[in-house]
Amino acid sequence: MKNIRNFCIIAHIDHGKSTLADRLLEYTNTVTQRELQSQTLDDMDLEKERGITIKSHAIQMDYELNGEKYILNLIDTPGHVDFSYEVSRSIAACEGALLIVDAAQSIQAQTISNLYLALENDLTIIPILNKIDLPSANPEEVTDEIMNLIGCEYEDVLRVSGKTGEGVHELLEQIVKRIPAPVGDPDAPLQALVFDSVYNPFRGIEAYFKVVNGSIKKGQRIKFMATGKMYVADEVGTLKLKQVPKKEISTGDVGYIISGIKDAREVKVGDTITTFENGADAAIEGFEEVKPMVFAGIYPIEAEDFEELRFSLEKLRLNDASLVFEPESSAALGFGFRCGFLGMLHMEIVQERLDREFNMDVITTVPNVSYHGYTKKDPDKMILINNPSEMTDPMMLDRVEEPFIKASIITKSDFVGPVMTLCIEKRGEIVTQNYLTSDRVEMVFNMPLAEVVFDFYDRLKSISKGYASFDYHPIGFRASKLVKMDILINGDMVDALSSLIHDSNAYYIGKRMCEKLRELIPRQQFDIAVQAALGAKVIARETIKALRKDVTAKCYGGDISRKRKLLEKQKEGKKKMKQIGRVEVPQSAFMAVLKLNE
Repeated sequence: MKNIRNFCIIAHIDHGKSTLADRLLEYTNTVTQRELQSQTLDDMDLEKERGITIKSHAIQMDYELNGEKYILNLIDTPGHVDFSYEVSRSIAACEGALLIVDAAQSIQAQTISNLYLALENDLTIIPILNKIDLPSANPEEVTDEIMNLIGCEYEDVLRVSGKTGEGVHELLEQIVKRIPAPVGDPDAPLQALVFDSVYNPFRGIEAYFKVVNGSIKKGQRIKFMATGKMYVADEVGTLKLKQVPKKEISTGDVGYIISGIKDAREVKVGDTITTFENGADAAIEGFEEVKPMVFAGIYPIEAEDFEELRFSLEKLRLNDASLVFEPESSAALGFGFRCGFLGMLHMEIVQERLDREFNMDVITTVPNVSYHGYTKKDPDKMILINNPSEMTDPMMLDRVEEPFIKASIITKSDFVGPVMTLCIEKRGEIVTQNYLTSDRVEMVFNMPLAEVVFDFYDRLKSISKGYASFDYHPIGFRASKLVKMDILINGDMVDALSSLIHDSNAYYIGKRMCEKLRELIPRQQFDIAVQAALGAKVIARETIKALRKDVTAKCYGGDISRKRKLLEKQKEGKKKMKQIGRVEVPQSAFMAVLKLNE
């Protein structure tokens, strides 16, 4: 146990952590030169294409220093704000963390958020300045920022380059010297913390864990404490690039367990594994259910593909336990599923995986968040509103509460004005403003989550020319004046385009929605009225003009009454067509709300 070191990597998405992880694997001979590739630990095509880590990845490295052998367990964590729950579980399984900062880009908001998480868990932090080989690197200034942030000495900040391998040998030595060995009681009842799980189509769910106390043996009867389910440990082992089966995993080590579990919901990240006989009395503290932040409807383009979509989502959930879905129906789109996501990136990834892995063509409705409604009849009873269609009659409602977040934005001082204007426009309230250096500012706002899930991140990047970084965490619910806005096409309500919005934005968004739909809906042979309404009150209207055939083309001269007669006949036909005609709304229209601010 004294020769084990468990550590994770804290870094922003593009700070080169995958390249540095590749160097650690190479310099400890964990992978051969032939096996080594760019982003070795990221095994999804999407991860390699986007250059981001979507799933946590654990790997064991063997290292020798001064004739003594050490086991280094690296847990590579995602860097994006949407996957911060996975990061928190990985941090709980470690004793140390490598804080990687880009020498050219400096510290980002998400990095600071994960750093505070690591400090709360009493992890030993090793600050690392990466990409020092870049011509645009500014190592002295960024080192000062790191020293101010974590209060370390100048010589504590290691300078490495994941690209060239400079400083990696020194980094390995410092991991052994600075990060403490895990503390636990090998003779106590088994307590193992689950920090990740993956789906193997042949063997079921594989759970990754760290043994905090006791040990786990092959063939033992085990119990997951959050679900109370019992299983037999068919196989346990450690994680190299490929799994290495073992007879026993002892205190302090990281490993995997295969026990024939077929449903990902039975293996919860943060759960505690113990033995069935003489098991631990209490679970490891800190377990909480993952909560979806953003909701959207996913519908198959062809109605007969509904069961195929259900099957695809169930298969996807085996690899992604944070995906939540339940069946729902829409008058406009037919049968589909209401899905819960951790954020907009998570939603994008799920859509992309449905398309690539399952060849599913789907329509996604406008994303929204969950609200809490309270009726006048029973003001203390909370009604969960995940969908605008679930909103009860406004006359019956006492109040509606929406989720608020604490948003942290780090940017250059030149962009303070535009960033503040954007946040106030999104109903944000400034909490603090700190100058990290003479050129970099950290601003903290309290904002409604609903204002962030649409285009906030894109607009923030635009106005700051890519220099701003953004991180958030939920702070609870607050009462707001929210209204349900319906979109009517030819007098028929399209429930998939309904949305819950703040009263102050209703007219503006309704007008823009109608204008956008007028552009997107193809013209028919009759006039189409596109309206935005709050209850019975129409607040905006646009008309899509009819395609008109020139019925008077055959009239060459003659009495005007002949032309009038033909035009009147055409008008009567249009009226009849409008009564029986059905307007097809293209998929681009369902994403129109997302593009309102373009």
